[in-house]
Amino acid sequence: MNDRNRLEIGAKLSAETRAVLRFREEHSPGPFGAADLSYAEIREHYVQERRYWNEGGPEMARSLDVTVPYGERKIRTRVHYPNKMSRNAVIFYLHGGGFIAGSTDTHDRITRLLARHADCVVVSIDYSLAPEAKFPRAIHEIIGVTDHFRGAAGEYGVDQWRIGYAGDSCGASLALAAALWQRDHQCDSSYIRGLLLYYGIFGLRDSRSRRLYGGIRDGLGEENLKFCENAYVEKSGDLHSPYFCFFNNDLTFGVPPCFIAAAEFDPLVDDSAALSGIILGHGAACKYQVYPGTLHAFLHYSRMLGAAEEALSDGARFFKKCLSKEAV
Repeated sequence: MNDRNRLEIGAKLSAETRAVLRFREEHSPGPFGAADLSYAEIREHYVQERRYWNEGGPEMARSLDVTVPYGERKIRTRVHYPNKMSRNAVIFYLHGGGFIAGSTDTHDRITRLLARHADCVVVSIDYSLAPEAKFPRAIHEIIGVTDHFRGAAGEYGVDQWRIGYAGDSCGASLALAAALWQRDHQCDSSYIRGLLLYYGIFGLRDSRSRRLYGGIRDGLGEENLKFCENAYVEKSGDLHSPYFCFFNNDLTFGVPPCFIAAAEFDPLVDDSAALSGIILGHGAACKYQVYPGTLHAFLHYSRMLGAAEEALSDGARFFKKCLSKEAV
């Protein structure tokens, strides 16, 4: 597609989003996913760009860095216990970063805010990044971490039967993949009580939103999306796997209640709309919320952008209803 056909959305963005963009333009260390950068440089730029946005997050009652053994490697996790913890449920959080960047550090403020609003433990997982780790390794690691915490629920003060997954961007894809993999490969996944899926990539290869939006503001031009996908998959057929392209999976049964959040001017917004349409159309519990005037990755910008904390609060409220079986 000719990029000249994309819509100019600058004037349609919220005032707070425009303020975030001005700040980023003045302080950003460089573009995410630039073709002339190595993966190590992309990751370092991602870390540096997120450093400011992680400052000033809510204080926790305690936070633990826990290393979970998995096969020949160890997976780093960060466990946040909020000051007010009215539930012993646990949400496993999967960070975004195009499958190739990101960590518990780059998403620390997000996970602290989620823990505070959900009144429960949040475990952030440092799954292995692409291209060193190809699909579906990260999914298996996430399930391995889940099994570890469920098996030691008493030690960590959580209920093994009341868990959820949350994630942003590619992390939302991994959250849904982990839930469906467990549904399809284990006898019981009823302990997964809800999913919080923020502006995820769910498998559309083409869409209205992909043709209208995306570019330098959000780093999600067509070439950027292909770059991240190609780093993640081992072979082209993986792009059609039911754990990457979820529209090839059977979404008519056993999908946990879903809170699906989208940014209005995100090239991936149609992924979220299509996923929610299927789930709702088959009578399952799902809430679909579009946040006006926002771009992809807006959860990071809660220091300036009210919609970021609003979206986390909305997701937390939905998860609380899931725990009491009131999700609608």
